[in-house]
Amino acid sequence: MPTDTPTNTSSHFFQVFCAGAQEEGEGDCLPGFQVKEYQVQYNGGFPAGEPLLQGECRVEVVFDDCNGNQDVRFEVSHPDFEVDEERRLTPRRDVVDSGTVMFIHGQSPHSDDMAQVDVLGAPPRSPQTLREILGLGQMPYRKRRSLLVPPMFVPENQRPPFPRSIGMVISADMQENHVFHLTGRGADQDPKGVFQINRLTGEVAVLRALDRETIASYQLEVSTTDLSGKVVDGPVVLEVSVIDQNDNRPIFQESRYAGEVLEGSPTGTTVMTMTAYDADDPSTDNAVLRYHISKQSPSKPSPNMFYIDPEKGDIVTVISPSLLDRETLPTTQYELEIVAKDMAGSDVGLTGTATATITITDKNDHAPEFTHSLFQATVDEGSTGVIVNLTVDDRDDPATGAWRAVYSIINGNVGHSFEVHTNPDNNEGMLSVVKPLDYENTAYHTLLIKVENEDTLVPDVGYGPSSTATVHITVLDVNEGPMFFPDPMMVTKRENVPIGTFVATLNATDPDILQTQSIRFALLRDPAGWLTVNPVKGTVNTTAILDRESPFVRNNMYSAVFMATDNGSPPATGTGTLVITLEDDNDNAPYVSPSVARVCEDAKDLNVVVLGGQDKDIYPNAEPFNIELGKQPGVEKTWKVTQLNSTHAQVTLLHSLKRANYNLPLLVTDSGVPQLSNSTEIKVQVCTCKKNKMDCNSAWSVHSSMPLWLGLALLSILCL
Repeated sequence: MPTDTPTNTSSHFFQVFCAGAQEEGEGDCLPGFQVKEYQVQYNGGFPAGEPLLQGECRVEVVFDDCNGNQDVRFEVSHPDFEVDEERRLTPRRDVVDSGTVMFIHGQSPHSDDMAQVDVLGAPPRSPQTLREILGLGQMPYRKRRSLLVPPMFVPENQRPPFPRSIGMVISADMQENHVFHLTGRGADQDPKGVFQINRLTGEVAVLRALDRETIASYQLEVSTTDLSGKVVDGPVVLEVSVIDQNDNRPIFQESRYAGEVLEGSPTGTTVMTMTAYDADDPSTDNAVLRYHISKQSPSKPSPNMFYIDPEKGDIVTVISPSLLDRETLPTTQYELEIVAKDMAGSDVGLTGTATATITITDKNDHAPEFTHSLFQATVDEGSTGVIVNLTVDDRDDPATGAWRAVYSIINGNVGHSFEVHTNPDNNEGMLSVVKPLDYENTAYHTLLIKVENEDTLVPDVGYGPSSTATVHITVLDVNEGPMFFPDPMMVTKRENVPIGTFVATLNATDPDILQTQSIRFALLRDPAGWLTVNPVKGTVNTTAILDRESPFVRNNMYSAVFMATDNGSPPATGTGTLVITLEDDNDNAPYVSPSVARVCEDAKDLNVVVLGGQDKDIYPNAEPFNIELGKQPGVEKTWKVTQLNSTHAQVTLLHSLKRANYNLPLLVTDSGVPQLSNSTEIKVQVCTCKKNKMDCNSAWSVHSSMPLWLGLALLSILCL
């Protein structure tokens, strides 16, 4: 345990060097100078090339970075001195002004420390400043202060006892009333109490075991103060690095990995890559991993079918392509137990394991083959659907493109009456009739069908004779229903023809030409009930007046469906459609719209409404329409009707009217032969209008006269 009482170390250092540079303490290695202070006697100067003596022993630097001492370099604060290849402190030239103190800076990738050389009896250098003593002009790595804080190193996972010394902080201006202070993370900040500093000597110690994987380094600050607490020097950063130990096993991210390789792949094909992670220091062997396969299951046909690259973790095939045959291997999946070992795979390394499952995937190296060279099928004429299932064998992996079959008809499908599709459930070919077959035309069909795979076959495999098959189809005769010709049958008739008028003669034939059968006709659908049919002759006549304006007529056409039945066993039926195009008669009087109009009683625009003429009949029995005033006496003094075009007319007031309802008599005439006229009227409401609002609620008194109604009635009678 460091104390706050200084000790005399001159005889100690003399004994250490003469004894062969023994280390200061015992136990774990402490990185840096193993001897921190040297004393030499000044005898008028130091000749060039002669190592300095401590007593009768040469001053040899004892430095150990606890990691092999690679790339260690030394610098001396006095520019005329150096540490030679044998680590002896030697003058570069004859030196008289050595000064009373020099410092040796030792540095490697793993340690950075300072040692002091006291020159006893030497006169002070002139001028001898603190800057010169510390060699700040020649050593750019020095701080511009007298507080020297080298980096320190601590192995993780140290065992008690604690505290353990890890290094020394040096202050060239240290006085008896000065003390050291250590602050920062690991001292007075969380985690607190990891490090401490001897307030008098500057010795830094660690108080407990450290874990590099938790905190890899600590950055603290060292300063000196007087007894009142006033800072004398600093703060200066103290970097404490935790030296890694191999205390973490390699870990795979997953316990099981999956990969696949195509059968027949060349030797050396990469299957997958497996990598593990080690939490130890990646710059050390503690985290350098090596991989190997500890077990393969199953072990046939070879226990060493795969190899893993020790450094990269790449798993590659070792087995020959001919043996890597999915169809002959005992299984299509192999499990490998992969071991990752740190310390570059040495015996003392820690291990982690994971399992790799490798699937041997299929390539299309087997052509599909029909189970039979000839298939038979029968089908009723006139029917459609699947007639036979074609079966095949394929040794490739089911549910892959190398196994799934594609069928095609390569001969015999002249009328394109057949199609073949693959059943996705069992890979069979479903041969179907898509166009009804006619027994009377052809009773037998022969098809040649080929089967292939979705995937292309490998170059050295082809489709052979077993990849084609013949199918014989027998068509069975059935009693077919009569067929109407033409269907539909189109005829033209004028509406309003007399009841009983002949419309058409239906024509139906029986396709069973090898049989002698009779046909009878019947009415199947007659929406308006206008027709009748002779069951033997097939003649169609009217039973009611044909009306082109009927709601059952669409686009001047009326449709009815008839049925023809033969006397076969069992009887068969067929249907046909009769379409009657109806020519128009002028049998509907025209009318106008709208039937109601409104106008403001104080309106300046006396145009009341634009009327449009309409007619259920069609051209030439409709427009142009003539719209004019009715024959009521005096009506022309108040109203005016002006024809705008062939279908519309403008109604205008000749003077303003009081608020009331008025019936305006009109006469509208079409252009048919003979013409039809319609005496009608529209209601005109004269309303009160204020602020864009029209009030017609009280305008319900109708202004008309009995002579008007009598005149309109007489006019209608005359027009008829």
